[in-house]
Amino acid sequence: MTVELEAISKSFGAVTVLHELSLTVAPAEFLVLLGPSGCGKTTALRMTAGLESVTSGRILINGEDVTEVAPKNRDLAMVFQSYALYPHMTVAQNIGYPLVIRKLPRAEIERQVRETAAQVQLDALLERYPRQLSGGQRQRVALARAIVRRPAAFLMDEPLSNLDAKLRGHMRAELKHMQHALAITTIYVTHDQIEAMTLAHRVAVLNKGRTQQIDTPQRIYDDPANIFVAGFVGSPPMNFIAGDMAESRFRGPDASLPIALPETRNRVELGFRPEDCRVVAPDSPDCLVGSIYSTELIGDHVLVTCRIAGQGAGTLPGASIVVKAEKTFDREIGTRVGIRVPAERTYLFDRESGERLRAS
Repeated sequence: MTVELEAISKSFGAVTVLHELSLTVAPAEFLVLLGPSGCGKTTALRMTAGLESVTSGRILINGEDVTEVAPKNRDLAMVFQSYALYPHMTVAQNIGYPLVIRKLPRAEIERQVRETAAQVQLDALLERYPRQLSGGQRQRVALARAIVRRPAAFLMDEPLSNLDAKLRGHMRAELKHMQHALAITTIYVTHDQIEAMTLAHRVAVLNKGRTQQIDTPQRIYDDPANIFVAGFVGSPPMNFIAGDMAESRFRGPDASLPIALPETRNRVELGFRPEDCRVVAPDSPDCLVGSIYSTELIGDHVLVTCRIAGQGAGTLPGASIVVKAEKTFDREIGTRVGIRVPAERTYLFDRESGERLRAS
C-alpha cells in the first residue's frame, strides 16, 4: 500500500508546528520520521492516522484522498509508546480484540491469535495478564494486536522508547525482521537516530516542523544536506569548528587545513566525523593541535576527546573534538596532540544558514 503526504501542514492557532511535509511511502517500505522533540514528527503520524485534523494539504492511501476520512476507515494500525493494553484482559484477549470487534467466529479468532503470537514469540504467554509481563513482552503484545488486523500499513510512535538499552537492541532486530516478513508499509517515529539508521529503508529528518532531508540512511549519514542533519545523525556526532575559507584552505584558531573548495568564504563551519580523523604528533603538518581532555574505552574502540582553540557549532569555548581511535589507544589526559583530518572526508557549512557548501 502507498501512503502519500502532499504538503500537509498543521497549525494550532497562530503557531504552525508542521510546514508542508511532502513524502511518498512505497508499498512494503519502512520509512522513519526522525527529529528532536517538538519537531512535528508525531503530529505528522497522528494526521496520517486521522487522529489530528489537517490544516492544509492532502493525505492519500493507495491514491485515494483520505484527508477527511475517519481513522477507523483508513485501514491503518497504530502502535504507541505506552503499549495501551487492556489490563483486565489476557495476552490472548488483547491480541484478539480487533477480531472480536469485527465479529469473527471464535475458532477463527483463536487460530489467528495463536499464529500471530507465534510470530512475536508470545505463544507461551497467552494466558498471562499485562501486569505479569516485562516491558519487552508488553510491547510485543501491542505489536501482535496490530499485526492480527492485517492492516494496509503500520504507524509506530516511538514504540521502543520505554525499554532498556539491551532490550531496545533486541526489539529493533525483531521489528526489522517482522516488517520484512510481513511486507507491510510502515511509518515509524523516533528521536533516536540509531533506531532510524538501523530500521529504515529511508529516513525523513525533521526540525522545527520543516523537512531537512529525505534519503536512505547511508546517504543521510555520508551526504548530509545541512549542518542540522550532519550534527543530529551520528553517534558520536560530527565535529564542528568555526573559521573562514581562503585560497583552498580552512583557517581557524590553531587550524589551517587544505579543503577542496576554491572560493573565499567567511564564517563557515568545518565538519568531520570522529571515525574519519586520527591522533598524530602535534608538530605534524596540516593538522589541528590541541590536548587530550578525556578518553573513554567503549570496547572495540576508544573515544578521545580533545580541546582545541576556537568555538564550533554547539561547543563550549575551546572546541571539543572527538576522535574514534583504536582500542589500544593509551595517552594521558593533558597530552598535547595533533588531529589529522583528511580533506576528502570534510564537510563545509555556511554558519548563518547552516546550508552545505559544495565544491562546484
